[in-house]
Amino acid sequence: MKNKLFVGTVFILAVFFLSSCASNPKVTRVDSDTQVDLSGYWNDTDVRIVCESLISDCLSSARVSGFEQRTGELPVIIVGSFRNQSDEHIDTSIIQKRMETSILNSGKADFVASSGERTELRDERTEQQSWSSEQTAKALANEDGADFMLIGSVKTIVDRAGKMATRTYFVYAELIDVETNRKLWIGENSEIKKVIKRPGAKL
Repeated sequence: MKNKLFVGTVFILAVFFLSSCASNPKVTRVDSDTQVDLSGYWNDTDVRIVCESLISDCLSSARVSGFEQRTGELPVIIVGSFRNQSDEHIDTSIIQKRMETSILNSGKADFVASSGERTELRDERTEQQSWSSEQTAKALANEDGADFMLIGSVKTIVDRAGKMATRTYFVYAELIDVETNRKLWIGENSEIKKVIKRPGAKL
């Protein structure tokens, strides 16, 4: 009787252990540049491809690349809002940050803080006037003004037929002169196109 009880207990514990192991997720680390597309929706690879392509096109355009020749200084750019006008949730702040990174790392333009970042910096400078030494307190009203603002949007076209669908992403970017509102450059990237097949699932 005791042996049967012992064997039964061991069996139950083994089943519990195996079932708990089976429910644990399997995680595989991959290189950050590896293209992984699980859902067919917008992902990190799409952000990288689109932002690098658009910024390279923008900074090499005649009006922007000629700015340094005309003025003797690098253009100062700020990234404004990127609107999500697609049919899915896209965190456009990631696009903005990737654009900032591509601009700054290009060495072809200078970059100034965004409006939210400037508020925090201005608060710090204001406090320094009262609490920092005269030698180290940073001057007020001495900011570098941006020459151009980069804004844009993300749109999608979805074509469905039965259980198949294609998703094409259109990312637009515009570089605008802050003083005159003139548009110096407009870029479009529609490289991201995906064919998705999900049996029995809504696309």
